Amino acid sequence: MAALLAAVVGVGVVALLIGISGSSGQDARQQAGAGQQGTAAQSAVPPVRVSAAELAKLPLATTFTSIAAAPLDQDPFALTGGLVLHPLAAQVLYAAPGKQPIAVLPATELGGPTWVPVVQSSQGWDRVLLPSRPNRATGWIFTGGSASSRLDIRSSRYLIRIQIGARKLSVDDGGKSLGAWTVAVGASGTPTPTGRTFLLALLAPSHPTYSPLIMPLGFHSNVFSTFGGGPGTVGLHGWPDSSVFGQAISNGCVRVPAEALRVLSGIPLGSLVLITQ
Repeated sequence: MAALLAAVVGVGVVALLIGISGSSGQDARQQAGAGQQGTAAQSAVPPVRVSAAELAKLPLATTFTSIAAAPLDQDPFALTGGLVLHPLAAQVLYAAPGKQPIAVLPATELGGPTWVPVVQSSQGWDRVLLPSRPNRATGWIFTGGSASSRLDIRSSRYLIRIQIGARKLSVDDGGKSLGAWTVAVGASGTPTPTGRTFLLALLAPSHPTYSPLIMPLGFHSNVFSTFGGGPGTVGLHGWPDSSVFGQAISNGCVRVPAEALRVLSGIPLGSLVLITQ
């Protein structure tokens, strides 16, 4: 039980920005080595205009929603340049540069700031991973011209790797290992999803039962459409019984030892999580 995110009622939110460098999009791109193609922002494909009425009909891209029109991640096991994006105000998501809008990415998620990783950049546009179903959903945000003032684009040097078969979780900080631990993963009937995702939130339950902190990811169970009253979000969290570590035993979440939980709690939101079989 409690392997997937249930309701958020009574849960405190801890928002982390430590370990994220850069405050301007261009500086962050240079530091991450993932600069946009081209240099002239005015030559970027302009976004399709969205009226207020159309905007009101678009779904919000949150862990509670499904965006059927969202294009799937084309390279789900690749590393990224480390760019992470926070909308200072709600941003329209598009199927591709110059294509139709598909959703709206809100500025907050689960009571804290929304941070999502950039997986592809084009002239004046960034493609980001979404917290919504289906797993590996993506959307494009227009970042050119004045739109950049409504976004905070930074660079995170952290990488969380989870190896399902080996039951291992490791954390790197700019290529430097911060540790590796034996963990518990999803059982065969309720497996942990694979691919690249991200740290969506850091939650501190006011009355913790199995873990003092819960870190929802941008992934959902492929078995449960809902779990414990929540949307079936997969996450990282602690576990009071150490005998579970090394086993495939959970409902999809990754159960980690206390020391791993401490390290993970210091990683900024939006940082990349790579889950492989």
